[in-house]
Amino acid sequence: MPTDSVVHQLAIRVGNKLRDERLTLATAESCTGGMVATAITDISGSSGWFERGFVTYSNQAKHEMIGVPADMLERHGAVSEPVAHAMAEGALRNSRAQVSLAITGIAGPGGGSKEKPVGMVVFAWSNRLHTEVETLVFKGDREQIRVQAAAHSLRGLLTLLDEKER
Repeated sequence: MPTDSVVHQLAIRVGNKLRDERLTLATAESCTGGMVATAITDISGSSGWFERGFVTYSNQAKHEMIGVPADMLERHGAVSEPVAHAMAEGALRNSRAQVSLAITGIAGPGGGSKEKPVGMVVFAWSNRLHTEVETLVFKGDREQIRVQAAAHSLRGLLTLLDEKER
């Protein structure tokens, strides 16, 4: 399926910003299943600013590939701010990138609970000095939630990069 045009346009903006600042990005995606990495690698020349992407869908992958502590996953669950924070920092630790983004959530249609409803997505962005975390709840079907999450992750990265300049 082609990348959503909003996500594609945001990926272009992110790429321009990263290229201008001579930075590279690593991604750690769960519920988006590599959608952000796809949007990025759809752009010619993205190898100049995209270092690598981790699709860590299972808890085991989060633990083995990017070092999210198993006890943290057990204590908080995969869809939590501590795990998103650890995912973003783990993506940096396991790459040569200077900035990262992480996404973990419940895209549905099943898997939700009262405490963690379908559409709940947790984001984290890191620049090796600071990690920002945010939780949102999106409405829509599985695909709509995933697209909204991918777009929001790229907007958050643009914000992180803009703050770096101040």
